[in-house]
Amino acid sequence: MTEETANPKLSAAAGRVHTRLTAPSTSWDDTRLVRACLDGDADAWTALIAKYQRMIYSVPMRYGAQPQDAADIFQQVCVELFSKLGDLRKVESLRSWLLTVASHQSLRWKQMRIRNDLPLDSQDDGQPPIEVMDAAPLASEQLVQIELQQVLRESVDRLSGRCAALIRMLFYGDEALPYADVARRLGLATGSIGFIRGRCLERLRKLLAETGFQ
Repeated sequence: MTEETANPKLSAAAGRVHTRLTAPSTSWDDTRLVRACLDGDADAWTALIAKYQRMIYSVPMRYGAQPQDAADIFQQVCVELFSKLGDLRKVESLRSWLLTVASHQSLRWKQMRIRNDLPLDSQDDGQPPIEVMDAAPLASEQLVQIELQQVLRESVDRLSGRCAALIRMLFYGDEALPYADVARRLGLATGSIGFIRGRCLERLRKLLAETGFQ
């Protein structure tokens, strides 16, 4: 019998240390992340926000917000997340709930801009103006598209490190990298990229199927 098994308190402490060594990650599912957040794990909060950062930011950008305004709206969504996460009845609804909050905050920002007669395209950074849009909520189809993009990002994050890196290099940039560049970065033979690409895409397809992605 070890000292840990003989002392329940010591054993429990060792268990907590072991759990803490596994740092919260954006690859964790929402149930695991939310549980850690509600247990007071600051790193879990960081991981949860990082997981949904791009999705949340994309909503005010669809409303015509400039980066600074989008950042302010993002902060407002985070504050609401901090204050109301414990009231969330179904963890499975977290992604949709965040989209709803981001949309409401973005629409409120947009209505305030129009009410104050501040053109949506006013900016001081010398960038070309953006198109002024009516103060109307995003269509449900647009919100569904944003959510599906989030599901795709999460599924790619669940792939092995090499597969995730390969998918991002081939499909996430403005232009796909040549196979030779991908092979060099991953330390692979150029001739093997096509085969590995197909295998990684099949794994991604299965992960997406598990989420109901169509």
